[in-house]
Amino acid sequence: MLHIDRISKTYRVGAFGSGKLQAVRDVSFDVKPGEVLSLIGESGSGKSTIGRMILRLLLPTTGTIAFDDKDVASLRRRDLKEYYRRVQGVFQDPFSSYNPIFKIDRIFSMIHTEFFPDVDRDTWDAKLTKTIESVSLSPGEVLGKFPHQLSGGQLQRLLVARALLLDIEYLVADEIISMLDASTRIDVLNLLGDLKDRGLGIVFITHDLSLGNYISDTTVILRQGCIVEMGATEKVFGDARHPYTQSLLDSVPPLHGKWSEYTPAPAANGHGPEGMDAPELVSVGDDHLVAAH
Repeated sequence: MLHIDRISKTYRVGAFGSGKLQAVRDVSFDVKPGEVLSLIGESGSGKSTIGRMILRLLLPTTGTIAFDDKDVASLRRRDLKEYYRRVQGVFQDPFSSYNPIFKIDRIFSMIHTEFFPDVDRDTWDAKLTKTIESVSLSPGEVLGKFPHQLSGGQLQRLLVARALLLDIEYLVADEIISMLDASTRIDVLNLLGDLKDRGLGIVFITHDLSLGNYISDTTVILRQGCIVEMGATEKVFGDARHPYTQSLLDSVPPLHGKWSEYTPAPAANGHGPEGMDAPELVSVGDDHLVAAH
């Protein structure tokens, strides 16, 4: 179980760090094995910061992130390495995750050397082939290639394959399809669905409501670093209660409409000015929480 308990993140900004920017405020949720939880919000809502804290690329200012009842922030050396064997991330720009002067094979060789030094080469090659095929790629078409010789979709799937080689239990997917073309997006989304069916817990970070609705079991709506609505996806999308969630849903362009017919929804006021406490979440139904507004 991945348990996020009242985490906040404050950055020092301005000259000599004299100012403060609170990017995340008092956020709590759980991610279960075999569950896809979507973090949805506009740019600056804190969703990527939460993902980086889960991956321990950032440490929370307050609050805890626990995995198997261990505080992730306290992990060191062998324990931290074991955590990364079980929790991995894939990010928005697949091209930035590769060194352009090395072939694709290098990232898999590094995993072999670092995490599985006792596995012989033949066994490793068989495991690598099986994993690459599990993300709908042919090893013969991608191995031995430089990053620029492959498409964004292929590179993104190889990053997922890299994570799967570690036998991970949780994946943080941060805007992983926002740079892919429409024909490739559905393939990557369906791949995440397959991983979910295998028991993988996924934190899916996106600003696109349609993607979150398509793939997720649980939806968390973020506004200026706070949760404003959270619950089962069908309830958040089908019976949105917070004005901000409603404005997001109203802003999605209709598939069978024209821009000239569109009337923009009024912007929600959010949770108040910077520096205020996070709003209290209240239950409005089974598995459906909404911030007071």
